[in-house]
Amino acid sequence: MKLRYPQVLLLLCSLVALPSVMAADSVKLDTPAGGWRTGAPEGEGEHFRQTVNYPASSVNTPAGQANTARISGQIKATPKSTEPGRLIVNGVSMPLKIDPAGRFDRPFSFPNGSNSVEVRSPDGQQRQRTQFLNSSGGATPAKLRVLLAWDSDNTDLDLHLITPDGAHIWYGDRAVPNGAALDVDVTTGYGPEIFAMPAPIKGQYLVYVNYFGGGYSSDEEGQEDAVQALTTAQVTVITEEGTPNEKMETFLVPMRAVGELTLVKSFSYP
Repeated sequence: MKLRYPQVLLLLCSLVALPSVMAADSVKLDTPAGGWRTGAPEGEGEHFRQTVNYPASSVNTPAGQANTARISGQIKATPKSTEPGRLIVNGVSMPLKIDPAGRFDRPFSFPNGSNSVEVRSPDGQQRQRTQFLNSSGGATPAKLRVLLAWDSDNTDLDLHLITPDGAHIWYGDRAVPNGAALDVDVTTGYGPEIFAMPAPIKGQYLVYVNYFGGGYSSDEEGQEDAVQALTTAQVTVITEEGTPNEKMETFLVPMRAVGELTLVKSFSYP
């Protein structure tokens, strides 16, 4: 049975406003909020690059970050733990850095269309989920996105992409003429780093991860000492995101030494 336009709109609004059955009073999501929203005007206030500084600072999101480009809130009843929480965005699960008061604040570049965000406490007992429809003011949706996350704090892994025309996208050259860009560059642990390309060129793509630096631990006096930290990189490749043809693949790669550069995935588009 086909629905007429008013019926479709009513159904869509009811789906967006529906509260999550997994919501918990102990988990508060300040942003994103459920419903319909538009991005900041021309990217105003959306800053995705952190300053590289080792030992790494504990800053999660750059000062002045727009609410349209962040995931923030607090897990109030979480037991004291050094373990991260979990952040699940559109089906991609990543570690979530939580401070001693249970607060979290991560930069994130959301695609157009429907988005779901779920936050879980380190023990998995508390969780909150929201869903919203995102419109970025007419920007072309990315048909190819690559997300990098990793499982250690105070470390910096970097995402590198080589496109079929030979362009190299990385934190040193974040936007290139073919339209590809590194939207998010996190330097203080866990990620995410996000590559996006609205109109992918046909041909072969190479995805690399570089263990740039970090591997620091704090002693009882608060001094940070360098350690050789093993960290596991998680790379997720998404094509045709938000369409019936969406395809998602996730790869786990151990990174053992600072300076290591690893080819994680080679793939062809389309």
